[in-house]
Amino acid sequence: MSRPKMTSLYPEKTQRIYKLPELIIQQGHQIQEPKLQGPWIVKGKRARAESIDPVQDHPHEHTHGRPSPQARMGGSEGDTRSSDNQKDDIPVENYVAQRYIENPYLIGGRKFDLRVYVLVMSYIPLQAWLYRDGFARFSNTRFTLNSIDDQYVHLTNVAVQKTSPDYHPKKGCKWMLQRFRQYLASKHGPEAVETLFRDIDNIFVKSLQSVQKVIISDKHCFELYGYDILIDQDLKPWLLEVNASPSLTASSQEDYELKTCLLEDTLHVVDMEARLTGREKRVGGFDLMWNDGPVSREEGAPDLSGMGNFVTNTHLGCVNDRKKQLRELFCSLQVQKKASS
Repeated sequence: MSRPKMTSLYPEKTQRIYKLPELIIQQGHQIQEPKLQGPWIVKGKRARAESIDPVQDHPHEHTHGRPSPQARMGGSEGDTRSSDNQKDDIPVENYVAQRYIENPYLIGGRKFDLRVYVLVMSYIPLQAWLYRDGFARFSNTRFTLNSIDDQYVHLTNVAVQKTSPDYHPKKGCKWMLQRFRQYLASKHGPEAVETLFRDIDNIFVKSLQSVQKVIISDKHCFELYGYDILIDQDLKPWLLEVNASPSLTASSQEDYELKTCLLEDTLHVVDMEARLTGREKRVGGFDLMWNDGPVSREEGAPDLSGMGNFVTNTHLGCVNDRKKQLRELFCSLQVQKKASS
């Protein structure tokens, strides 16, 4: 029997990720892969954090023997013929095994990841906007690798953390990105922070480019993605996942204000009333990050020959005076419209 192929998804841009096919789940005990040494995060098909499990050893050992709901509804224990006939019909769940980052950057001894929002207006050509605001999601328990099965230590999802016995619903486990950026600047200096956030920008662009030709995209539609980014002790960002339907449920007043503004600004960029000119680089809290090529903060066509002085038009975690910007933007558009009429 030939060894089943394990497909690695962009290992140079993320931590190593594998899709485990049915054959590995059923016969994974026959495979001895040194690079499968844990710990790993194993994800099933169920929504969000419901099917995420940290595991220490081989991911196939975690999934091997876990029956689907249909399998658990099989015949009686003594009905051998019935159970044998059902084997071919029982769907086996596929899992994604993602290598666990063992050296996450900690704040107050706690692990966290970043939730950042990217609005894609078109894939061909690629046009993407980056929202300035976002948040860092913290675990409720101090980090340790000694208890790999403790979800409150390793999973920062609010859906997990809010079930913790000492979770504070008003305080929550979130920092706004502005606060997080200020903290990093005070600890490591502005230059290190600029480098980190430039690397995060690169993750957004490369991930969208990698699926640009396979995504089914209608020019009249848009996609709002929730990116989950983890940072390690060397200030290196890692892409955890891209959520095509990010949760817009608020867990705090700050969270509520962020998400209502995010939705409002999304509709401004979509521009169903056709008020924009199409040349805008900023609309509310959104900055145009990519428009069939990198977008410069400077006006005019950027000189990309040397890329030495090129600065991208992104301001993740920076001050977001969106109300003032929207007021000035639409006032100037009204003036332009009156002048042309």
